Amino acid sequence: MKSLIVYCSSHGTTEKAVRFLSESLEGEVLAVDMKREKEEFDLANFDTVIIGGSVHAGNIQRKIKQFIRNNLETLLEKDVGLFLCCMHDGETAIEQFNHAFPQELRKNSTAMGLFGGEFLLSEMNFIEKQIVKKVSGATIDQSNLDYEAIKEFASKLNHIKSIV
Repeated sequence: MKSLIVYCSSHGTTEKAVRFLSESLEGEVLAVDMKREKEEFDLANFDTVIIGGSVHAGNIQRKIKQFIRNNLETLLEKDVGLFLCCMHDGETAIEQFNHAFPQELRKNSTAMGLFGGEFLLSEMNFIEKQIVKKVSGATIDQSNLDYEAIKEFASKLNHIKSIV
């Protein structure tokens, strides 16, 4: 079974989650950061497509939204996993997740995950730091990346693969 992970990582948190996820998935895995890599791939070559990103100013990265829009029909025919890295939890995180991914794709997904997040002020530009400080009060790097949630997400996808 072959899996494709399509993601965007702005400051490295989503990339960190994807590395851990890739190690937790069975079979061959190709991970492509849409923000940095120009790797060509054909969705037809993958059994499972995993899509994820992080929240910035209330939205997932534009390249992720564009990828979903351009490939929605094909994605609806695949086993799909959706994940979001964000610092919120509870209802706020669920609202951000629902805003990030179209309902049609969420309803069709095999696995959905909220992986926690990080404020990496050391990686942010001046404006980003000011926004984070104002919104969250964070003045130093903070991490609440949820490795258990990532393992559980991978387990759901691995279970689907073992049934097929």
